[in-house]
Amino acid sequence: MKFGVCTWTFGNQPLDKTAAVLVEIGIDGVELLGDLNLYSAQEAAQILGDHGLKVFSLTPGDVDISHPDAAVRQTAVDYYRQLIDFAAELGQPMVSCHGLVGRIAPISSMAEENGRLLEVVHEIGEYAQQNSINLVFEVLNRYETHQINTHIEAIALLERLNLSNVGVLLDAYHMNIEEADPAEAIKTTGKHLWLYHAADSNRAGVGYGHTDFAAQLDALNTIGYNGPVIFECTAPGPNPFTPEKQNGWRDILKTYIQDSLVWFQEHATD
Repeated sequence: MKFGVCTWTFGNQPLDKTAAVLVEIGIDGVELLGDLNLYSAQEAAQILGDHGLKVFSLTPGDVDISHPDAAVRQTAVDYYRQLIDFAAELGQPMVSCHGLVGRIAPISSMAEENGRLLEVVHEIGEYAQQNSINLVFEVLNRYETHQINTHIEAIALLERLNLSNVGVLLDAYHMNIEEADPAEAIKTTGKHLWLYHAADSNRAGVGYGHTDFAAQLDALNTIGYNGPVIFECTAPGPNPFTPEKQNGWRDILKTYIQDSLVWFQEHATD
């Protein structure tokens, strides 16, 4: 089992410094923040390669894929095309996709926006397919998005998309809020689960909350999940939409990642 970390959780820290911390901890790779203003694909590949880190996946920036304004949706499509081009140049990691984080209600109607989301994700998925890139739709909780909050909704989306290069990203933190039985959600998603994020119920490190990670690990083994475990923890503090908290928050984050890695390494071999 390989382990990665979402680079956005280190805030505005330069990528080379984040990479050095992850190597010290013993992490195998990253889910790289898809802020294309921060680095070129060549620069990111050089930095991460120099540290022996693999790029497992890309986290998208915040764009609105279901907005009723066609111009806003086109901006989102244009961004994802650039992100897919970036991924292709970087070595074809998976690209994550989701709605605008923080928009928790429709502007027009749910029916219209669900239709727009389907159209845009299909367009993005087809472009990814043309570039030999796999797309994973991330299931977020209701406090971050108003669309696709459960694994059942994600599977229904896949069925309507009918694209072989699109799968699902499930996150233990989001499942803690939305799923009646997160382990069963993993099993039901089955072959469609291509990426898994781990953070405890309070978005701290594994073991700091009440999430039953033993049950989720068993479920991952049951479905034969062979992708990486990506840690996406944040330090405690106000504003859930930024990783930057009180003084010393990066030290707290480092401890969370270390402890999460130890837990999975110890239990993955049980």
